[in-house]
Amino acid sequence: MSLISRFATVAARVARDIAEAPEVARQLRQRRAGGETPQTTRRPVEVEIDPNDVPDVADIEAAAREYEQARTEGNAASRLKRRAERILKRVPNGTHGAVTVERVESNRMVIDADAVRELFKAHGLGEVPQKQCSPSLVVTIADDIPAAPEQHAPVLAAA
Repeated sequence: MSLISRFATVAARVARDIAEAPEVARQLRQRRAGGETPQTTRRPVEVEIDPNDVPDVADIEAAAREYEQARTEGNAASRLKRRAERILKRVPNGTHGAVTVERVESNRMVIDADAVRELFKAHGLGEVPQKQCSPSLVVTIADDIPAAPEQHAPVLAAA
C-alpha cells in the first residue's frame, strides 16, 4: 500500500469520525441528563466461606479501604509505566546519558494459541477447550452509611 493510499485511508477515517462526533456528543449529553449510566452485566459467583471465619465488620471496612487505595495507586503506577514505556520503546539499545537501555530475552513462557488451534484442527479435535478465569473481586464503599451497631456475630450481606 503506497503512502498516498494510506494517507487517504486515514484521512477518510478522520473525516468520518469528525462527522460522527456531534451525534456521539448528543447521545452522551442525553445519557448524562437522564442519569443513564451504561451498566455491564456481571454474573455473581458463589464462593464457599466458613461462617466462623468471617472477620468483623470494622476489619472488612478497613480492608476494603486498603484494597481501594492499592487499586488506585496500582492504576496510577500502571499509567506512569505505560507513559514511560511509550518513550523508551523508541530508544535504541545503548547508553543515553546516565541511562542504559537494553532488550533482553524474557523467561516468561506462554502457550502459542495459534499453534494449539492448528494441532486441534489437524487432528479433528474440535475447538480448543477453555475455562473461566477466577472471579473478579469488586468492592464498593458507601460513604454515607451510618456506623452499624456493634454486633457479636458476623453478618453476611449479599450484593
